[in-house]
Amino acid sequence: MGNMRQYTADCRMRDLIADNSLLLMTLSRFGMSLGFGNDSVASVCGSRGVDTDTFLAVANFSSGHQWDNFVVHLPSLMAYLRGAHDYYLDFSVPRIRRELISALDYADGGEVGLLVTKFFDEYAREVKAHMDYENSTVFGYVDGLLAGHMSDDFCIDIFASHHDSISEKLQALKDILIRCMPGARGDQLNATLFDIINAEDDLRMHCRLEDELFVPAVQALEEQVAETSAAANYDDDPSRTQEQSVDARLDSLSPREREIVAMVARGKSNKEIGDRLCISVHTVTTHRRNIASKLKLHSPAALTVFAIINNLVDLDEISL
Repeated sequence: MGNMRQYTADCRMRDLIADNSLLLMTLSRFGMSLGFGNDSVASVCGSRGVDTDTFLAVANFSSGHQWDNFVVHLPSLMAYLRGAHDYYLDFSVPRIRRELISALDYADGGEVGLLVTKFFDEYAREVKAHMDYENSTVFGYVDGLLAGHMSDDFCIDIFASHHDSISEKLQALKDILIRCMPGARGDQLNATLFDIINAEDDLRMHCRLEDELFVPAVQALEEQVAETSAAANYDDDPSRTQEQSVDARLDSLSPREREIVAMVARGKSNKEIGDRLCISVHTVTTHRRNIASKLKLHSPAALTVFAIINNLVDLDEISL
Protein backbone atom coordinates (compact mmCIF):
# COMPACT_ATOMS: atom_id res chain seq x y z
CA MET A 1 0.00 0.00 0.00
CA GLY A 2 1.46 3.38 -0.97
CA ASN A 3 4.63 4.26 -2.81
CA MET A 4 6.85 5.41 0.09
CA ARG A 5 9.10 2.66 1.43
CA GLN A 6 8.83 3.60 5.11
CA TYR A 7 7.47 6.58 6.99
CA THR A 8 10.05 8.25 9.24
CA ALA A 9 10.05 11.14 11.70
CA ASP A 10 11.48 13.61 9.18
CA CYS A 11 8.88 12.89 6.48
CA ARG A 12 6.26 15.58 5.91
CA MET A 13 2.95 14.53 7.41
CA ARG A 14 1.11 15.70 4.28
CA ASP A 15 3.22 13.27 2.21
CA LEU A 16 2.07 10.36 4.38
CA ILE A 17 -1.56 11.30 3.82
CA ALA A 18 -0.96 11.66 0.06
CA ASP A 19 0.68 8.22 0.06
CA ASN A 20 -2.14 6.55 2.04
CA SER A 21 -5.33 8.52 2.58
CA LEU A 22 -6.52 5.94 5.15
CA LEU A 23 -4.01 7.46 7.56
CA LEU A 24 -6.53 10.26 8.05
CA MET A 25 -8.33 7.78 10.32
CA THR A 26 -5.08 7.07 12.14
CA LEU A 27 -4.65 10.79 12.79
CA SER A 28 -8.18 11.00 14.12
CA ARG A 29 -7.74 8.04 16.46
CA PHE A 30 -4.61 9.60 17.90
CA GLY A 31 -6.67 12.76 18.49
CA MET A 32 -4.59 14.74 15.97
CA SER A 33 -6.18 17.58 14.03
CA LEU A 34 -5.40 18.66 10.47
CA GLY A 35 -3.83 21.98 9.47
CA PHE A 36 -0.19 20.93 9.82
CA GLY A 37 1.06 22.58 6.63
CA ASN A 38 4.46 21.22 5.58
CA ASP A 39 5.49 20.13 9.08
CA SER A 40 7.33 16.87 9.64
CA VAL A 41 5.82 13.87 11.39
CA ALA A 42 7.98 14.57 14.45
CA SER A 43 6.86 18.20 14.56
CA VAL A 44 3.17 17.39 14.13
CA CYS A 45 3.26 14.64 16.76
CA GLY A 46 5.23 16.81 19.17
CA SER A 47 2.88 19.76 18.87
CA ARG A 48 -0.15 17.52 19.47
CA GLY A 49 1.27 15.50 22.35
CA VAL A 50 1.52 12.19 20.49
CA ASP A 51 4.49 9.85 20.82
CA THR A 52 6.25 9.95 17.45
CA ASP A 53 7.56 6.37 17.49
CA THR A 54 4.12 4.98 18.33
CA PHE A 55 2.46 6.97 15.57
CA LEU A 56 5.09 5.78 13.07
CA ALA A 57 4.74 2.15 14.20
CA VAL A 58 0.96 2.29 13.67
CA ALA A 59 1.17 4.24 10.39
CA ASN A 60 3.80 1.93 8.89
CA PHE A 61 2.04 -1.23 10.10
CA SER A 62 -1.27 -0.06 8.66
CA SER A 63 0.40 0.76 5.34
CA GLY A 64 2.29 -2.51 4.95
CA HIS A 65 5.72 -1.04 5.66
CA GLN A 66 8.41 -2.12 8.13
CA TRP A 67 7.36 -0.91 11.57
CA ASP A 68 9.22 -2.91 14.21
CA ASN A 69 12.24 -0.57 14.38
CA PHE A 70 10.01 1.90 16.21
CA VAL A 71 9.48 1.59 19.97
CA VAL A 72 5.82 1.49 20.98
CA HIS A 73 4.85 3.68 23.94
CA LEU A 74 1.99 1.75 25.53
CA PRO A 75 -0.01 4.70 26.93
CA SER A 76 0.02 6.30 23.46
CA LEU A 77 -0.94 3.04 21.77
CA MET A 78 -3.82 2.49 24.19
CA ALA A 79 -5.03 6.04 23.52
CA TYR A 80 -5.04 5.15 19.81
CA LEU A 81 -6.93 1.89 20.42
CA ARG A 82 -9.49 3.64 22.61
CA GLY A 83 -9.92 6.22 19.85
CA ALA A 84 -10.54 3.40 17.37
CA HIS A 85 -13.11 1.85 19.69
CA ASP A 86 -14.93 5.18 20.01
CA TYR A 87 -14.97 5.49 16.22
CA TYR A 88 -16.52 2.06 15.74
CA LEU A 89 -19.08 2.28 18.54
CA ASP A 90 -20.12 5.92 18.21
CA PHE A 91 -19.81 6.50 14.47
CA SER A 92 -19.12 3.59 12.12
CA VAL A 93 -21.57 0.98 13.42
CA PRO A 94 -24.52 3.42 13.91
CA ARG A 95 -23.90 4.94 10.47
CA ILE A 96 -23.97 1.56 8.70
CA ARG A 97 -27.20 0.67 10.51
CA ARG A 98 -28.84 3.89 9.33
CA GLU A 99 -27.67 3.22 5.78
CA LEU A 100 -29.04 -0.34 5.91
CA ILE A 101 -32.46 0.79 7.03
CA SER A 102 -32.52 3.45 4.31
CA ALA A 103 -31.35 1.07 1.58
CA LEU A 104 -33.57 -1.93 2.32
CA ASP A 105 -36.85 -1.96 0.45
CA TYR A 106 -39.11 -3.77 2.89
CA ALA A 107 -41.94 -3.97 0.40
CA ASP A 108 -39.84 -6.23 -1.83
CA GLY A 109 -37.32 -7.54 0.71
CA GLY A 110 -40.00 -8.47 3.22
CA GLU A 111 -38.80 -10.64 6.07
CA VAL A 112 -35.30 -10.84 4.63
CA GLY A 113 -34.86 -7.12 5.18
CA LEU A 114 -36.03 -7.40 8.78
CA LEU A 115 -33.73 -10.38 9.29
CA VAL A 116 -30.75 -8.41 7.94
CA THR A 117 -31.44 -5.59 10.39
CA LYS A 118 -31.74 -8.05 13.28
CA PHE A 119 -28.51 -9.77 12.20
CA PHE A 120 -26.69 -6.44 12.14
CA ASP A 121 -28.02 -5.46 15.57
CA GLU A 122 -26.69 -8.72 17.02
CA TYR A 123 -23.35 -7.97 15.43
CA ALA A 124 -23.35 -4.45 16.90
CA ARG A 125 -23.90 -5.90 20.39
CA GLU A 126 -20.98 -8.29 19.90
CA VAL A 127 -18.70 -5.45 18.81
CA LYS A 128 -19.69 -3.40 21.85
CA ALA A 129 -19.08 -6.32 24.24
CA HIS A 130 -15.71 -7.02 22.61
CA MET A 131 -14.51 -3.42 22.87
CA ASP A 132 -15.97 -2.81 26.34
CA TYR A 133 -13.98 -5.81 27.56
CA GLU A 134 -10.79 -4.42 26.07
CA ASN A 135 -11.43 -0.91 27.40
CA SER A 136 -12.10 -2.07 30.95
CA THR A 137 -10.39 -5.40 31.61
CA VAL A 138 -7.43 -5.39 29.22
CA PHE A 139 -6.52 -1.71 29.28
CA GLY A 140 -7.20 -1.56 33.02
CA TYR A 141 -4.72 -4.40 33.49
CA VAL A 142 -2.09 -2.58 31.43
CA ASP A 143 -2.67 0.63 33.41
CA GLY A 144 -1.84 -1.40 36.52
CA LEU A 145 1.31 -2.77 34.91
CA LEU A 146 2.42 0.74 33.99
CA ALA A 147 2.05 1.61 37.67
CA GLY A 148 4.27 -1.37 38.54
CA HIS A 149 1.54 -3.77 39.70
CA MET A 150 1.28 -7.38 38.52
CA SER A 151 -2.01 -9.26 38.64
CA ASP A 152 -2.52 -12.77 39.96
CA ASP A 153 -5.72 -13.21 37.95
CA PHE A 154 -4.87 -11.92 34.48
CA CYS A 155 -2.06 -11.71 31.93
CA ILE A 156 -1.99 -10.57 28.35
CA ASP A 157 -1.66 -14.17 27.10
CA ILE A 158 -5.21 -14.80 28.36
CA PHE A 159 -6.44 -12.02 26.10
CA ALA A 160 -4.25 -13.12 23.17
CA SER A 161 -5.36 -16.76 23.39
CA HIS A 162 -8.99 -15.97 22.62
CA HIS A 163 -8.66 -12.71 20.74
CA ASP A 164 -10.33 -13.08 17.38
CA SER A 165 -11.35 -10.77 14.58
CA ILE A 166 -14.78 -9.19 14.85
CA SER A 167 -15.12 -8.63 11.12
CA GLU A 168 -16.39 -12.08 10.04
CA LYS A 169 -20.07 -11.27 10.53
CA LEU A 170 -19.67 -8.29 8.23
CA GLN A 171 -18.51 -10.73 5.55
CA ALA A 172 -21.64 -12.79 6.12
CA LEU A 173 -23.84 -9.69 6.04
CA LYS A 174 -22.22 -8.59 2.80
CA ASP A 175 -22.93 -11.97 1.21
CA ILE A 176 -26.59 -11.87 2.32
CA LEU A 177 -27.09 -8.41 0.82
CA ILE A 178 -25.48 -9.38 -2.48
CA ARG A 179 -27.42 -12.63 -2.90
CA CYS A 180 -30.77 -12.05 -1.22
CA MET A 181 -31.85 -8.44 -1.59
CA PRO A 182 -32.94 -7.92 -5.21
CA GLY A 183 -35.62 -5.41 -4.21
CA ALA A 184 -33.38 -3.09 -2.21
CA ARG A 185 -32.61 0.39 -3.51
CA GLY A 186 -29.61 -0.17 -5.79
CA ASP A 187 -27.46 2.91 -5.34
CA GLN A 188 -28.05 3.13 -1.62
CA LEU A 189 -27.41 -0.57 -1.10
CA ASN A 190 -24.20 -0.44 -3.14
CA ALA A 191 -23.00 2.54 -1.11
CA THR A 192 -23.82 0.65 2.08
CA LEU A 193 -21.97 -2.42 0.83
CA PHE A 194 -18.96 -0.24 0.09
CA ASP A 195 -18.99 1.06 3.69
CA ILE A 196 -19.40 -2.49 5.04
CA ILE A 197 -16.39 -3.67 3.01
CA ASN A 198 -14.30 -0.77 4.32
CA ALA A 199 -15.42 -1.45 7.89
CA GLU A 200 -14.58 -5.15 7.47
CA ASP A 201 -11.04 -4.33 6.28
CA ASP A 202 -10.59 -1.72 9.00
CA LEU A 203 -11.68 -4.07 11.78
CA ARG A 204 -9.45 -6.84 10.48
CA MET A 205 -6.45 -4.48 10.49
CA HIS A 206 -7.41 -3.25 13.96
CA CYS A 207 -7.34 -6.79 15.37
CA ARG A 208 -4.03 -7.53 13.62
CA LEU A 209 -2.53 -4.38 15.10
CA GLU A 210 -3.61 -5.47 18.58
CA ASP A 211 -2.07 -8.91 18.03
CA GLU A 212 1.23 -7.76 16.53
CA LEU A 213 1.91 -4.39 18.22
CA PHE A 214 -0.12 -4.22 21.41
CA VAL A 215 0.24 -7.77 22.75
CA PRO A 216 4.07 -7.99 22.32
CA ALA A 217 4.49 -4.55 23.92
CA VAL A 218 2.44 -5.68 26.94
CA GLN A 219 4.40 -8.94 27.15
CA ALA A 220 7.63 -6.91 27.28
CA LEU A 221 6.15 -4.72 30.02
CA GLU A 222 5.05 -7.78 32.00
CA GLU A 223 8.58 -9.13 31.83
CA GLN A 224 10.01 -5.80 32.91
CA VAL A 225 7.62 -5.43 35.86
CA ALA A 226 8.29 -9.00 36.99
CA GLU A 227 12.05 -8.51 36.80
CA THR A 228 11.89 -5.15 38.54
CA SER A 229 9.88 -6.75 41.34
CA ALA A 230 12.42 -9.58 41.62
CA ALA A 231 15.28 -7.08 41.64
CA ALA A 232 13.55 -5.05 44.38
CA ASN A 233 13.21 -8.18 46.51
CA TYR A 234 16.88 -8.91 45.90
CA ASP A 235 17.87 -5.38 46.90
CA ASP A 236 15.84 -5.70 50.13
CA ASP A 237 17.86 -8.76 51.15
CA PRO A 238 19.71 -7.71 54.37
CA SER A 239 22.60 -10.04 53.51
CA ARG A 240 23.65 -7.67 50.69
CA THR A 241 26.30 -5.09 51.53
CA GLN A 242 26.67 -1.58 50.21
CA GLU A 243 29.89 -2.60 48.46
CA GLN A 244 27.85 -4.65 46.00
CA SER A 245 26.42 -1.46 44.45
CA VAL A 246 29.18 0.40 42.61
CA ASP A 247 26.84 2.84 40.84
CA ALA A 248 23.43 3.70 42.32
CA ARG A 249 21.97 3.68 38.81
CA LEU A 250 22.87 0.00 38.47
CA ASP A 251 20.26 -0.85 41.10
CA SER A 252 17.56 0.71 38.94
CA LEU A 253 18.10 -1.91 36.22
CA SER A 254 16.35 -5.26 36.21
CA PRO A 255 18.45 -8.41 35.66
CA ARG A 256 17.30 -8.57 32.02
CA GLU A 257 18.22 -4.92 31.46
CA ARG A 258 21.71 -5.57 32.87
CA GLU A 259 22.09 -8.46 30.43
CA ILE A 260 21.14 -6.20 27.55
CA VAL A 261 23.55 -3.45 28.65
CA ALA A 262 26.34 -6.02 28.74
CA MET A 263 25.48 -7.32 25.27
CA VAL A 264 25.35 -3.78 23.85
CA ALA A 265 28.80 -3.21 25.35
CA ARG A 266 30.02 -6.34 23.57
CA GLY A 267 28.86 -4.84 20.29
CA LYS A 268 25.78 -7.01 19.72
CA SER A 269 22.97 -5.74 17.49
CA ASN A 270 19.34 -5.71 18.62
CA LYS A 271 18.70 -8.78 16.46
CA GLU A 272 21.67 -10.64 17.96
CA ILE A 273 20.50 -9.71 21.46
CA GLY A 274 16.97 -10.89 20.67
CA ASP A 275 18.24 -14.19 19.26
CA ARG A 276 20.46 -14.81 22.29
CA LEU A 277 17.73 -14.01 24.83
CA CYS A 278 14.88 -15.59 22.80
CA ILE A 279 12.89 -12.36 22.66
CA SER A 280 11.72 -10.22 19.74
CA VAL A 281 13.65 -7.26 18.34
CA HIS A 282 10.70 -5.11 19.41
CA THR A 283 11.11 -6.30 23.01
CA VAL A 284 14.84 -5.52 22.86
CA THR A 285 14.18 -1.98 21.62
CA THR A 286 11.61 -1.49 24.38
CA HIS A 287 14.16 -2.58 26.98
CA ARG A 288 16.80 -0.28 25.47
CA ARG A 289 14.43 2.65 25.60
CA ASN A 290 13.76 1.95 29.29
CA ILE A 291 17.48 1.57 29.97
CA ALA A 292 18.24 4.91 28.32
CA SER A 293 15.50 6.55 30.39
CA LYS A 294 16.81 5.12 33.66
CA LEU A 295 20.53 5.74 33.05
CA LYS A 296 20.27 8.93 30.97
CA LEU A 297 22.74 7.28 28.60
CA HIS A 298 21.72 7.14 24.96
CA SER A 299 24.74 5.94 22.99
CA PRO A 300 26.36 2.49 22.81
CA ALA A 301 29.68 4.07 23.79
CA ALA A 302 28.20 5.53 26.98
CA LEU A 303 26.57 2.20 27.84
CA THR A 304 29.87 0.45 27.24
CA VAL A 305 31.68 2.71 29.72
CA PHE A 306 28.86 2.18 32.23
CA ALA A 307 29.09 -1.60 31.78
CA ILE A 308 32.87 -1.63 32.31
CA ILE A 309 32.74 0.60 35.42
CA ASN A 310 30.01 -1.52 36.98
CA ASN A 311 31.67 -4.86 36.17
CA LEU A 312 28.95 -6.00 33.81
CA VAL A 313 31.64 -6.90 31.27
CA ASP A 314 35.38 -7.43 31.31
CA LEU A 315 37.57 -5.05 29.38
CA ASP A 316 38.89 -7.87 27.20
CA GLU A 317 35.32 -8.52 25.97
CA ILE A 318 35.15 -5.09 24.35
CA SER A 319 36.26 -4.48 20.78
CA LEU A 320 37.80 -1.02 20.86
